Order: sequence, then structure tokens, then C-alpha cells
Amino acid sequence: MTADTRSDPASTPARQAGGLLRHRDFRLLWAGQAVSSIGSNVTTVALPLVAVTVLNAGTFQVAVLTAAAWLPWLLIGLPAGAWVDRLPRRPVMVVCDLLCALAFLSVPLAAVLDRLTVVHLLVVALGAGAARVFFETADQVYLPVLLRPEQLPEGNAKLQATQTASYVIGPGLAGLIAQLIGAVAALLLDALTFLLSAVLLLRIRTVEPRARREDRSRALRRDIAEGLRFVARDPYLRVLTVFGAASNIGLTGYQAVLVVFLVRELRLEPGLVGALVGVMSAGGIVGALLATTLARRCGTARALLAGAVLTGPPALLIPLATPGVGLIWPALGGVLIGLGVAIGNVVKGAFRQAYTPHHLLGRVTVSMHLLNYGTIPLAAVLAGAIGARYGVETAIGVMTAWLALTPLILLIGPIRRRRDLPAAPAAS
Repeated sequence: MTADTRSDPASTPARQAGGLLRHRDFRLLWAGQAVSSIGSNVTTVALPLVAVTVLNAGTFQVAVLTAAAWLPWLLIGLPAGAWVDRLPRRPVMVVCDLLCALAFLSVPLAAVLDRLTVVHLLVVALGAGAARVFFETADQVYLPVLLRPEQLPEGNAKLQATQTASYVIGPGLAGLIAQLIGAVAALLLDALTFLLSAVLLLRIRTVEPRARREDRSRALRRDIAEGLRFVARDPYLRVLTVFGAASNIGLTGYQAVLVVFLVRELRLEPGLVGALVGVMSAGGIVGALLATTLARRCGTARALLAGAVLTGPPALLIPLATPGVGLIWPALGGVLIGLGVAIGNVVKGAFRQAYTPHHLLGRVTVSMHLLNYGTIPLAAVLAGAIGARYGVETAIGVMTAWLALTPLILLIGPIRRRRDLPAAPAAS
């Protein structure tokens, strides 16, 4: 599909006063994203807490849980991007929501029947991770169907703001529920949020243009290769992909063992664990709100570099954590990391959606995610192995040190020489 197949911009509600807040279908997408993100971030704390407090899982087992949630990007990421470019995106997103709801409902059911095991949690993490591959890819391609190119920065900023707010709300809710009635019960909330997200998506009225018939007849392998070539040959997408992959190694590495560190080394209660993880994520809200303004005033390329600097060096504060007042160090480090990650995600997301030809967007998105997210399971397993062999404190120290160095990658290539990222590939 091309930009010419979208509805007339003059007829879209977003042209009215109030911008995207008056765009009905965007509001529904935004609300659906918000509730499902809250549920997903309940899971990031609740699932490890179930493993640690209910099943007495070890450091490596907890890290493998994190790896399992991201492994599908390596296994099915590339064909998923090609399929999403051929399929209607909203039904794909609804089906993914429903599958996630069923997966997370199975955990409390198994617990009631006294059948819950670490293997069960691994299967749930894998299944939800596979659904996430399709959902996130379809979501990235679906937003430009609802919005015009000039609306994408605002739309991405709003979605990023609510997503990062969920990083605060979700872990806090998980810790509170786990403290009051047990970690298993927190996963019920997750299942309900996915059901609500599916209902909201079903209410969207925008008719999505169908994929062209000739596109459907193309070989899947050819479609996959086309997306990979576009990313590999483009100097901007290529360096952003490598940076994202490298930074995710550090981010996921320390996060994969963070709950174990807080519970077993610092002896924190589940409620305080959830509260601390939520505080560490709070900077993302500010970053998402500031990203568009920062990019407009300083330039999108410079905003991207600023976000990278905030993502890297502040990670060195996290290993300084000690009980009591020493918790301020991971809190401050996490806030600054969240600020940088949110700025980078908003700028990069809007850039990719506007810069990439729309008929390639699903494949380009998943090609970048393949390396970005494909490093996550490897990082989680590596952090778990280091933690099991040398101690969880050592694992966190190694991973945060790696993260601190990753901004140097963006100095390779053309981004460092520009004020703004380009609007289209040079070949266009």
C-alpha cells in the first residue's frame, strides 16, 4: 500500500482543534496500548516474583524466563514482518491480545490446581513473546494508516508517554498485589488488560486498505530479503539497529537479574521491589513528553544523541545500590536511563515510520527488531550465567558497564554530523 491509498487528510478528525486528542480512532488505539502496556509491565515483575517466591527458582532460571519472552524475535521475527505486510493489521493485533490473555490466565489456574512449574512459566513467556512479535510489528505499520506523516511524531510521543507511564504503574501494581494477595494473582490483572485492549481495538472504524494482490503472490523469502537489504544498505537505519542491539544487551542484562538482586541480596519486600522498579522507570514519562519538543528545538539527530548519552553512563549508578538510603542510586540511574530511552524511542519510531516506504515498513521494522530484540534473550541468559557463577552483583556490574559504553556507536556514520535526520532515503 502507498500513502496515496489513505483517507483524505482533510477529513480526519485530527485536523480539528485539539490535535490527536480529538482523533477518535487514535484515542482507541492509544487507550488499548495503555492498558495492555500496564498489564505487560505487571508481568515483568510478577512473573519473576512467582518464580522466586512461589517456585523458589534460581538466578539462572529467572534470567531464562526473561530470555524466553524475547526469543521469538529470533525464531519468527523475519517471517512475521513479511506476514504483517500481507495481512490486515488490526485483526492481527486483536488476536494477539486474546492469545496473551489466555496465556496469563493459565498461570493462576495452574496454581489453583497445584500444577504450576517453572516450565509452565517458560511456555507462557514464549507464547506471549510470540504474540508480541506480531502485535508490535502490526502496531508500527498500523499507526501510519491512522495518521498523516506530520502527525506521527505527536502520535509516537503520546504512545511512548503512556508506555513509559506503564513502566511505573505496572511494577508498582505487581508489587502491591503480590504483597497483599500473592504474585500469582497479579497475572490475573495482566490477562484482563489484554482483553480490554482487544475490545478497544475492535471499536476502531478506520478501514485499512487491503494489500495489493500482486504483493500477496510474491515469495515470502523474497519479501524478507527485501526488508533486510533496505536496512543493511541504509546508513541511518543500519547504525540505529546496531546501537539498539548493543544497548539492549546492557538494559536487558541487568534487568533480567534485578528482581533476584533486590529480593535476595538487598532483602527487599515485594511491595518495595515493585515500587523501586516503578520509580526507576519514571524518567521515561518525562522523556516521552519532552522528546518532540527537544527534537523540534535541537534537531532530531541531536535529540537522538542526547537520549543515547542519558541511556548509557547513568547505568553505572545502579550497582551502587545498598539497603536504605542507598536505594537512591538505582532509582536515579533508572530515571535517567528511562529518560534517555524514551527520547530515543520517540525520535527513532517517528523517523522510521516517515522515512521508510510504507509497503516495506513491516519488514523494515521487524528486520531492525530482529537484531534489536534478538540480543535480548542472549543477554538475559548471559547475565543469568554470570550471576549463577560469580554472583548477581557481578552480573549487574558487567551489564551496566557495557550499557555505559554503547552511545559511542552512534558516532559511527552520518548521524553525528547532522542536526536533523533525513525525511526520505537519498535514493528517493
